[in-house]
Formats: sequence, C-alpha cells, structure tokens
Amino acid sequence: MTSASAVPMEDGFVVQIEGLHCASCVGKAERALQAVPGISRADVNLATGGATIEFDAAAAPPGAQAVATAIAQAGFKVAPVERQLEITGMHCASCVGKVEAALASQPGVLEADVNLATSRARVVLLDPSVDLIGPVRRAGYGAEVAGPDTGASRKARATSQRAELDALTRDVWLAAALSLPLFLVEMGGHLVPAFHMAIMNGLGMGRLHVAELALATVVLFGPGRRFFTAGLASLWRLSPEMNALVALGAGAAYLFSAFVTLWPRPVAGSNVYFEAAVVIVTLILTGRLLEARARGRAGAAIERLADLRPETAHRVTGTGATLDVPVESLRAGDRVMVKPGERLPADGRIVDGESYVDESMLTGEANPVAKAAGAEVTGGSVNGSGSFVFTVERTGGDTVLARIIRMVESAQGTKLPVQALADRVTARFVPVVMAIAAVTFVVWLAVGASLGFALINAVGVLIISCPCAMGLATPVSIMVATGRAAELGILFRQGRALQLLGQVTLVAFDKTGTLTIGKPGLTACELEPGFSRGVVLALAAALETRSEHPVGAAIVAAARADGLALPEVEAFVARPGLGITGRAGGRDVLVGTARLLREAGIASTDRPGPGAVVFVAIGGQLAAVLSIADAIKADAAAVIAALHAEHVATAMITGDSQAVADAVAGQLGIDRVTAGVLPGDKAAALKALPGGLRAFAGDGINDAPVLAAADVGIALGTGTDVAIEAADVVLMADRLDSVPRAIGLSRATMRNIKQNLFWAFAYNIVLIPVAAGVLYAPFGITLSPMLGAGAMALSSVFVVTNALRLRRFAVGEI
Repeated sequence: MTSASAVPMEDGFVVQIEGLHCASCVGKAERALQAVPGISRADVNLATGGATIEFDAAAAPPGAQAVATAIAQAGFKVAPVERQLEITGMHCASCVGKVEAALASQPGVLEADVNLATSRARVVLLDPSVDLIGPVRRAGYGAEVAGPDTGASRKARATSQRAELDALTRDVWLAAALSLPLFLVEMGGHLVPAFHMAIMNGLGMGRLHVAELALATVVLFGPGRRFFTAGLASLWRLSPEMNALVALGAGAAYLFSAFVTLWPRPVAGSNVYFEAAVVIVTLILTGRLLEARARGRAGAAIERLADLRPETAHRVTGTGATLDVPVESLRAGDRVMVKPGERLPADGRIVDGESYVDESMLTGEANPVAKAAGAEVTGGSVNGSGSFVFTVERTGGDTVLARIIRMVESAQGTKLPVQALADRVTARFVPVVMAIAAVTFVVWLAVGASLGFALINAVGVLIISCPCAMGLATPVSIMVATGRAAELGILFRQGRALQLLGQVTLVAFDKTGTLTIGKPGLTACELEPGFSRGVVLALAAALETRSEHPVGAAIVAAARADGLALPEVEAFVARPGLGITGRAGGRDVLVGTARLLREAGIASTDRPGPGAVVFVAIGGQLAAVLSIADAIKADAAAVIAALHAEHVATAMITGDSQAVADAVAGQLGIDRVTAGVLPGDKAAALKALPGGLRAFAGDGINDAPVLAAADVGIALGTGTDVAIEAADVVLMADRLDSVPRAIGLSRATMRNIKQNLFWAFAYNIVLIPVAAGVLYAPFGITLSPMLGAGAMALSSVFVVTNALRLRRFAVGEI
C-alpha cells in the first residue's frame, strides 16, 4: 500500500487509489470524484496513484466515506491507513464522544473509535498526512501518536502510569485529611448537640465559617484543581463533560458558602455547605483512584503478554561462543542458545539439542511439548530442563507473541454494536443534566424554598449524574474478556466477533484438519485366525518403507508407534494402482487391494469404508484387513455434544466424498452434512444452511474464503497464516473444545456488558429525580450531595469490579 506524502490541506486532502492502469482510468476516477457534492476539483496522478482533492468553499465539505464510495463505484479501491493515538484527560463517556467527534471532523477520516478503558483512539483515514493531534488538543485533551511496543516504551508507560497513580493517591489523602475536620464539625454538630454548643462557645459561628472557608479553599484548589481547570475549559468551549458537572456542583456550594461567610449582612437560608463541597471532591477523587487501580487490573493481560519476552538473548558467535545481547538486536539467521528454564527471545527452528517447551502462553495448554532438531519454537515460551540452539526466523513485531499482543489490543480497542445506545445517550447527557439542575433550582425557588435549599438540590443533580459508568460499561468488559481469552488460547481478531459469537445458532466445521487430525492413520486392524497384530504390522510396514504412498506411511507410523522391529525386505515390487509385493522376514507378503490378492489366487472381497481399505496376505493367505483413514480428533464428539447442549446446531462442509463425510458425521452426531464441495463453493454452501448467525471453523488455505464470508470465522491456530488472517477468531491450541469455550466467553461477556449498562442507566434514572427533590414533598426525603458523590464514585467502581469477574471465567463454562 502506497502512502501519500502531501502536505496537510485545510481545504482538501489526498487519497491513494489502487487499480489505475492508464489515462482512461485517471479520467474515470477524476470524473467520479468531481461528481461528489462539495468537491470542486480532483487531480489524479497515474504515476503515484494519488488523487488531490480540493473542496468547494461555498458548499459543505464531503465526508471521507462519500469519497471512498465514489471511488469504489468507479471500479477502483482506496488504500486507507490506520493510526493509533494515546489520549490523555478523558474521564467519562462524554469525553469519548468529544474526542471521536474531533477526529471524525477532519477531512479524510473514515472512522474514529476511542476507548475510555485503554485511553486509545483508532483512526482509519484516507490521507495519512491529515493532522489528528491538533483537533484532539483543541477539544481539550492530550494526544500523541502511539509508538511501537518495545521494552523501553512499556517501561515508560508503566512509569508514567505509576507517577499518575501516586499523584492521585497523594491528592486523595490530602483531600481526606483536610475534609475530615469539616465533616466532623458539621455532621458531629447535627448528631451531638453538646458538641455543636462546645464549638460555638469556643470559636463562634463567624470564626468557624472562616476556618471552614480556608480548609475548603485548599481542598478545592489543591487536590480538586483538576476538576476546575478541565471543567471550566470545557464550559468555555461549550462542550461540558464530567469535570464540568463536578466543578459546577462543588463550585456552586463553595461560592454560596463563601458569600454567606464573607457578606457582612445575614443572608436568608444562611447555612454553609463547605463540607458538601470538600466531601464531593474527596469522594470523587477516591472513586477515580479505585477505578484507576481496577482498570489497571483489567488491562493486566496485555502487560503479562508483553512481559513474556526476555530482554536479552544468548547469541552464538561464529566461533561457537555465546554473547549476551539485547533482544532488539537479533536478526533473522542468528543462532541463539536457550538454557534450562529460560524464555525464548524470538521465533525460530531448533538446529541442535532437544527439550520440552511450555507453550501455555500461546495455546492455553499446560502440558510441555517435546522439541527436537527441526521443530519450530515460539518467542515467549519457556524452556524446560534441556538446552538447545535455534536459528532465528522472526523477530520484533513479526513474532507470534507480537501478533498476539496486536490482536488483543485491536480487540480491546474496538467498539461493539451494543455500545451504540450508550453513545447516543451520553452524546446529549451532560447538557441535559445541566438543564435539569437549572430547572430544579428555579422550581424550588418558585415554590418558596430557601436559596440554600434550592442550590443544594441543584448541586445534588449535577453531582449524581456522572456518565463515567456509562463510558466504562462496555470497554472495560471487552478488556477483561479479551485478556482472559488470550490466556485460554483464544484470540479475537475482530472485536465485533466477541458480541456475535455468542449469538450464533449454527457452527459449521471443515473436516480435514479440523474435525480430523488431517493425515491418514491406521484406524482398524481386522485379523484373520492364526495371525497377530505385531507380525502383520511388522511385515506390512517393512514393505511400505520402500513405498512413497501416504497409505504406506500410515502403516509404517503405526508399526513404529507399537515399537515393532521391521525385518529386511527382498524382491520388492510395486504394482501401481494395486499395491506392493515382496519378501520380508523370509515370508512372502502382499499389501494392496482386493484385486491384487485375487490376481495372486488369494480369496478376498472389496469392503467399503470411510477411508482406504488395505489387504495384507502372508504366505499366500489373507492375514488382515487394515483400515486407513483420517482419524477423528479425540475431543470432536464432546465438542459437538457441548454445542448441542447449548442449542447450537452443527454442520460439516467438506470436499470429501459423501460416504466419507457421512461416516464421520455419524460418529460425531453432526446435524447436517454437505460433501463434495469445491473450496470456492464453501461460502455458498454455508449460506445455504438454515439458521440465523452462522460460524465456520476451519484451518486450511481452502477455508479462507468461507472464513471471511461467515458471520464469525474461527481458525485453528495450527492452520495456515492465510486462514488465520481471514478469520475473526483464532484458536491457538489444536483443540476443538476452544470453540464452545469461545462461545461461552462471548455469552458471559455480553451478559456482563448488559449488567453494566443496566446499572449505569438505572442508577441515573432513579437517583436524578431523588436528587432533584421529587420525594421531599411526599416523604421529606432529599439526597445529600455528599451521598450523591459517594454513589457516583461507587457506580464506576461497581462497573469495573463487575467486569473483573470475567477474569475468573472457567475453562468449561459455556
């Protein structure tokens, strides 16, 4: 993909077009672009493939999607690029909406998704030269391009996060220490009249209020300064968010109380609310601290994955000595020694030595895997007690571990369809809350309430209405779920698959390599009287060592698995299409078809089966009938049963014959079978199956089209890179039970998100009217702003804590 290198344009942008071959193509593309409303001129360069677009100053500028659509309708393709930004200063769903709007307003931006839980923005744009940082900063937030994920960058991020958390912790303790005396004086005075009288006798009302004013000033403009700087700035830009609600609420209580304290004449309803202002700030700061710590635990999966790569490697020099070097300096072709208990620094292939390697970080399976010369090894896995040397094949961002981290980060940063409702609500939430607070204030004054009473109810509405919980409801659940999935060897390449997978009503499977092992094996050995399995396999395998047929390789593998010694072979003859003959161990042996045996005068009959049927004759007599077939995976039947138990229908789509497909499906209990399907027709076969949302699980190159066409494509990680890139979900372990496990995790995640959204909305729907005072007339109930601040802080903590339950998702749940 070619990138444009044009200077950013305020009155247009540059887009790369693929598929231009001649001057006619250029003219066609230019005409298509100039037909888009809002574009005054389009110049297409055939050499570079770049189209420079200028806007019509008298019309509204066109959206990037309209440009992309026009190019596609003309028969060409656009070449969008993706950028990741680190965003700072976001605290609620309203902040997310403002950053997204700022990014989406830029010319050439196709898509902008902002994730509150990860503090990242994913931007897809047509022109890579478009400024993305400026609009975000003008919206009141910090932004910088996310750099490559290296050990140094991770340490820098961790240091920055610790410093931010330490500063927040200090502010919480300082605010709490200064707020406690105010709270005890006001609340203690209400609860214990003698305590109140003692303070009045000692200080007097005037001095007490002045002391409270001093303490409140330090709290609000010390630890609470962040709310006012961000909140008032957002009000100035006419885009209020959570900080504005806190600044208005706490600031109104503080200013009213300061006025009552400093005004020389008594004021009607002259209660002061310094304790409310400082406790609001303290509780909200505490909530942010708890939320930040919980969010850190939610994102711990990425950190654990990133920490799997060691910082140094033992590179083998040309003389055979080892030299400790930084992992970043490794290059393809380097030879690296791995000692017992060490993590592998890169991907490669063993050239010397052997060991057992723990690949649980990759597959979710705890059992170590035997590795010897020629075996592939993966960076981040843990070596056992042996030692070996491997040749580096992939380093840095090309390693399997780096790809896993990118997949998890991508899934965590996506926005699920279920979040659309929350986005629509939060886009208008803060202005509506401010309007409700203003109406509350005016109505109470109109019905004769005191100024202080009206003010404190309006403050309560502002404080209780934080949209933080709404903003966190979906992304924090996605963070935890995708992290837990990675630990189980399940990678969601597409975030939307996390929602859709739990809704599938049918899962279709490929056969070869998915439901079956993927290579021929001995599945049955029917012996004739007087012959033993060991003798038959040893003699047949001895002849098959001279053959190159896959069926013969399966017989040899079975004999070696039984630990049989193979005798010498003499007079070997291959009969193409029939079989082989020869002498082994001093006996005449025939291995082949029924026709071969009949030609030799040995009675036999054809026997149908799901695979190849091989006859073995020894000494002129039929000795055994061997069945060679692609063996069914050990967990396949249990997986099909688990899906049926959850009311998910099953199907098999395969290119094998109907007889073979029916035999496998019959053993597994699969509902529907479509056999004899060419690779290019599998997608159509899937669509022809009855049901709602359909998933397809496969592993080969010929599965790539149907994996991409399915509602949810599931690729086994042992398959090809093509299949993995086409899929929405990748199962890193060669275990089919990850399919129902992934469905179960999807359903658990969606339940969790719905719980979070319910409580986030219900909390505001119930408590905003209470804060406004609707229960005061009938029941005498009002909601203190302090209680509102506590409830607001706890709502976000509740949402994050509820999402953290997904970390305990059990392996067997569905």
